[in-house]
Amino acid sequence: MNIGDKVRLVHGREEGVIVKILSNGIVEIEIEDGFKIPAKQSEVVIINDMEQRAFRPSSMVNLDTQRGYRPQTPEVMALKGIYMAFVPLNDRELSQHLINNTDFELPFMLSVGSDPHHKGLAAGVLKPKTQLKIQDLLIKDFEDWGTFTFQAFFYRLAFMKLPEPLVKKLKFRVNTFFKNSQKAPLLNKDAHLFQLDAEDSVTPVKLDAEKIKEGMFEKSTPEAVLELPKKPSLTVDLHIEQLSNDSWAMNNAEMLKLQISTFERQFESAIANGMDEITFIHGVGNGVLKNEIHKRLSGNKNVKYFEDAQKEKFGYGATKVTIK
Repeated sequence: MNIGDKVRLVHGREEGVIVKILSNGIVEIEIEDGFKIPAKQSEVVIINDMEQRAFRPSSMVNLDTQRGYRPQTPEVMALKGIYMAFVPLNDRELSQHLINNTDFELPFMLSVGSDPHHKGLAAGVLKPKTQLKIQDLLIKDFEDWGTFTFQAFFYRLAFMKLPEPLVKKLKFRVNTFFKNSQKAPLLNKDAHLFQLDAEDSVTPVKLDAEKIKEGMFEKSTPEAVLELPKKPSLTVDLHIEQLSNDSWAMNNAEMLKLQISTFERQFESAIANGMDEITFIHGVGNGVLKNEIHKRLSGNKNVKYFEDAQKEKFGYGATKVTIK
């Protein structure tokens, strides 16, 4: 099952669209009026238009109306479910596909490269619930595939809230690309599948710890009430997989930027909440993240000292900070 699939509950009459896939085999289904319910994958079945036409012809609808049955609620639209899929052809080649598992028509363009040198690969309109093969790619050339850029608008002949245009850049890495394998919607084949319209991680907001502390001692008025930031946990994991679901599409600079901004936000929140210490897990790797963190801690007036944390547990992959 994938985001955008239309499903029905096995033990109920509710129908809707999968909008989120959670852990432990749970999916989130949007039914009428935007109401969302969780359900086990084993308790839902996928439905399609052919099933509705075959098992509920117009004559039955008219008969229901004559008998006074309540008509079905309006169909819930699949608003998300745009994918790029790579289907193995053999042990040397993959075929690249774009999949539109939504109810929107998508005027789109796909290119590869970087500014100012983009090469167009495909353009046109992806109809709802359709897929398009783009090209065949050699696995041995993986490092030379480049950065794919997908751009699309959302169109539907109806009154609706206007969605923002979609722009997604993908630069794949070997260590994550080949691990990301599942059944591709519409193709019904095993593929390396990547959702293009997934919700992006929220960009961390940098807080000014000094202003927060000053505001804590100011008299609160109805016109200005200062809200203390959420207290972070004693241990903060900065591994990129813990910070973003889209880490497979980020380059090294983007990953480092997210890790550093998360470190700064959590550290400043720890200061504002009066914490005595906090530990950041940065891993060993090539030492870039660790060096950047230590550089920011050095000379910081709120830092009493910092050191490698629990070497027997983290090795040299974590830093413990004692706050003044």
